[in-house]
Amino acid sequence: MAYSAGSGRRPNRLAGETSPYLLQHAHNPVDWYPWGAEALERAAALDRPIMLSIGYAACHWCHVMERESFEDLETARVLNEGFVPIKVDREERPDLDQLYMGAVQALTGQGGWPLTVFLTPDGSPFYGGTYFPPVPRHGMPAFPQVLEGVLRVWAGERSRVTDTAAAVVAAIAESSPMGVAQAGLPGPALLADAAADVAAAFDGVNGGWGRAPKFPQPMTVEFLLRHHVATGDPRPLAVARRTLDAMAAGGLRDQLGGGFHRYATDAAWLVPHFEQMLYDNAQLARVYVHAWALTGDGAYLTVATGVLDALLRDLRTPGGGFAASLDADTDGVEGRTYTWPAGEIRELLGEEAPLFEAAYGVTEQGNWEGVTILSRVTDDGALAGRFGWPEREVVTRLAGSRARLLEARAVRPQPARDDKVLAAWNGLAIAALADASRAIDAGAPQLAERATAYRSAASAAAADVLGGLRLAPGRLRRSWKDGRGTADGVLEDYANLAEGLLALSEATGDDRWYRETAALADAMLERFGDPVGGFFDTAVDAEALVIRPRDAQDNAVPSGGAMAATVLLKLAALSGEPSYQAAADRAIGSVSVLMARHPMAAGQWLGAFEMAHHGLAEVAIAGDPDDEATLRLVRTANRGYHPFRVLAFGGTPATSAVPLLRDRFMLNGRPTAFVCRSFACRQPVHEPEALDALLAGT
Repeated sequence: MAYSAGSGRRPNRLAGETSPYLLQHAHNPVDWYPWGAEALERAAALDRPIMLSIGYAACHWCHVMERESFEDLETARVLNEGFVPIKVDREERPDLDQLYMGAVQALTGQGGWPLTVFLTPDGSPFYGGTYFPPVPRHGMPAFPQVLEGVLRVWAGERSRVTDTAAAVVAAIAESSPMGVAQAGLPGPALLADAAADVAAAFDGVNGGWGRAPKFPQPMTVEFLLRHHVATGDPRPLAVARRTLDAMAAGGLRDQLGGGFHRYATDAAWLVPHFEQMLYDNAQLARVYVHAWALTGDGAYLTVATGVLDALLRDLRTPGGGFAASLDADTDGVEGRTYTWPAGEIRELLGEEAPLFEAAYGVTEQGNWEGVTILSRVTDDGALAGRFGWPEREVVTRLAGSRARLLEARAVRPQPARDDKVLAAWNGLAIAALADASRAIDAGAPQLAERATAYRSAASAAAADVLGGLRLAPGRLRRSWKDGRGTADGVLEDYANLAEGLLALSEATGDDRWYRETAALADAMLERFGDPVGGFFDTAVDAEALVIRPRDAQDNAVPSGGAMAATVLLKLAALSGEPSYQAAADRAIGSVSVLMARHPMAAGQWLGAFEMAHHGLAEVAIAGDPDDEATLRLVRTANRGYHPFRVLAFGGTPATSAVPLLRDRFMLNGRPTAFVCRSFACRQPVHEPEALDALLAGT
């Protein structure tokens, strides 16, 4: 189901946009403008304040505020006569969202969506909040009261407005948690201290970190897995596994469809906020693949393939790219598609219902508003004992029941889908699919067809994103929908797409993906780099805002700078280019204070630092990629979880785009593997067993 808008009213200016979120508002009586010069110039010409509203298509409270306020004729009249109202999709313009979220946090101490910000005509923020109700409620002023107050101050106390705006802009500029940049890499003790701090903050009862609401933290889990591999310390792995297990069992995970919802509204992962985001699912699929490759626990592979299959089923667009999200609401009711009355389950499953109810916590009274959010409350072994069946039969019966319920659920009304294809989020999905294909090829040959499907899907998504969003080599748009690319790419678009393409290069051996990665990396250095270290979030030639955004912290997606450093470290190992390593080291040094003080906000940075500190082994395999002898070497190199290793293979080594592979040779005419560090290689080998011995400890 796609988003649609229509009320019989004459459409406003948003009707010409492609964003599903903006199109939702195209028939509001509010005279909305998209962000741009026309709106800012009109505000200046009329001497009016700007009312900026930022949200996204899957946002429940954004829908609520639209129904309550933006569809209200009197509220629309006040907005149209006293303000220039601007609507922004935060997913299309993360730079604006970051800037004005920082402003609201500086003003109020909190933030969220919908984001409501009042600006001077030059874009300087002077007042704001998040959701405002139509009448005073729970200590919040009514939206009409807010509008009236802003207009009163604008008309009678302009100096107060300008002074506040200047103070807010200064506060945003000074709010960076980065601290004083450190020359070179920090000492390795920072990594051990960060891992200890993350473990100390861990919720040992429920898994994860923090209280309600509780968010998945895939970057933190990735860091813990990486730190375990680097040090052999079992504690980071134990924390990571407890978190992965708890999330997989809870209502956060769609137990039938396989994907993950955005976050849990409780501490125990049971009650989710039901939207499903591409970025969450891509990152979680990847970390579950890595957990399986590291531990051999097949439950993690089951979760990972469930997520990836959900992406292919529910979010893949006709061109091969992946849509941004599924809404939290169905027909205005949050979670309607995903929840179950006990009677419906019994009617659909018949004699299989008691087993399913015992496994997934189904009760007559339900566990949320009279219905049941499915969560795994009893494991297969306990169920086998209770029902007197072999455990294998329990597994088979439950799989059949899940399939039957999923089929029934498919004919229910479905949540709307935001069909825009975002470069950054697709980069994360491409990386997950590529890593899964490599790991499955190496460790689960019985799933070879699935590995092939994931590799093909990753290649199709990469081709779709580059075809729609690449303006020239190393130049990206951010969003693609209805045949149009919109918004300039920001740092996370370049960095996340580069990470995905590099993972795809290692999964396929196709030179094209390496060349595209290198072009994006060079563009990051040229157009986003800060000469003193690190990166800005917008390009040097991007639209000028009141400040140039630079957010080093991980949020729901990795910090663009942290992912850029990650990609540059891998490219340094594959290319031997010292400028990549130097830029990555400077970027990591620039956030040493952030990593030390706020490790939970720096998981991607910590992972990059671990990589820089440990160093990367380089594996080059010369041989026909269609030759089974070559593929045996590739599978050997890919077996297990190896975050400190890069791989190059495929094509003709003499002309390869990957310097690590270039001019390698097949010794005695046979496929040959080279294991190197800093391009200094050990004795080449032909046999998988010999390669395995060389790789031990890398």
